[in-house]
Amino acid sequence: MTIRVKPLTGEAARAITDDLARLRISVFREFPYLYDGDRDYERTYLETYAKARDGVIVAAFDGDRVIGAATALPLTAEPDHVGKPFRLAGIPLETVFYFGESVLEPAYRGQGLGHAFFDGRESHARSLGYRTAAFCAVIRPEDHPRRPATYRPHDVFWTKRGYTRQDSMTCQMTWRDLDETSQSAKALRFWTRTL
Repeated sequence: MTIRVKPLTGEAARAITDDLARLRISVFREFPYLYDGDRDYERTYLETYAKARDGVIVAAFDGDRVIGAATALPLTAEPDHVGKPFRLAGIPLETVFYFGESVLEPAYRGQGLGHAFFDGRESHARSLGYRTAAFCAVIRPEDHPRRPATYRPHDVFWTKRGYTRQDSMTCQMTWRDLDETSQSAKALRFWTRTL
């Protein structure tokens, strides 16, 4: 197994959006996201990263096959509801690089690719002069009926990477859970790190 991790921008990023759409739909079906994805929506959403000035997709390949990827772009390219908690906290949006998602096929987990995804995005952000990296994660109750007994949140991993959970900084995003007939709002909490 020869795994390559490579940052992609512009047309190179656009070339893997179909593969990344497939991965997002598959991986985000798992707890805690429970996302009932739509391929057309995914393609449109991922196009944002390919088109955004300074946007990047850090992709992992097994041979020529995309097996994982992580996205990032300037916070100023995100919708207002994502930037608002930073404005309210007095953090200039133009100093923040926002990490969208990190998805990886289950067979490749536990081999250091999560670190490679963070390394690639952080390096890209630093090279462009950004001072803060940020992402958000969905908040689910401890007693959620779909929470697997073996589920382990990524909090320890993120903390070891130098990220701090910002309990006062949240936003809402909407999607349809697997057991829902329509979209509903979900609360997400931000994590930040000084680069």
